Amino acid sequence: MVELAKTVHEERQSREPASGSAVSHGSRSERHNVASSLQHSEQRVGVFVDVQNLYYSAKNVYGAKVNFSNILKAAVGRRKLVRAIAYVIRADVKDEQNFFDALENIGFEVKAKDLQVFFGGAKKGDWDIGIAMDTIELSPKLDTIILVSGDGDYQPLVQHLRRAMCCRVEVVAFGKSASSKLVEEADSFFDLDTAPAKFLMRG
Repeated sequence: MVELAKTVHEERQSREPASGSAVSHGSRSERHNVASSLQHSEQRVGVFVDVQNLYYSAKNVYGAKVNFSNILKAAVGRRKLVRAIAYVIRADVKDEQNFFDALENIGFEVKAKDLQVFFGGAKKGDWDIGIAMDTIELSPKLDTIILVSGDGDYQPLVQHLRRAMCCRVEVVAFGKSASSKLVEEADSFFDLDTAPAKFLMRG
């Protein structure tokens, strides 16, 4: 989490003057082009970011940090942003609150959950159910739901949002670590691997 705080701090300065196999590059490019053609200025969008998933994907695949600001801008485009929520895990480490504050300054509403520590030292911290509840509750007010995560556990949620809630669902993630089932279930997939210089920060 300390690294996360440093990531967003550096990101703010720069703005001044999970699991499963990945799909092929050709397929990702084609789906992103289709997604762009279906976007329009009156489209109401909500962005839901699984911060932990994105952070560890960037760290494990690239050894780099995430540029959350550029991801938000690219995901929304010229459409109407209704809500942008970043889901984080509170672990009571140094500079943690600075990171949360930085996300808010970028434009996110931050929702934090305490890290659970079990007998024997096992730890758990995820927002799967919370993200699912929020997307379903907000779906009547949205035309498009943008899920920023590559976690395959969200595949049933994406299916429900599309079929039962009649929302368009776009997934944004690093293709090399994104679940192929999640990618295929979505209406479109924005592969952050296509522009690492834009969506990652090193050092």
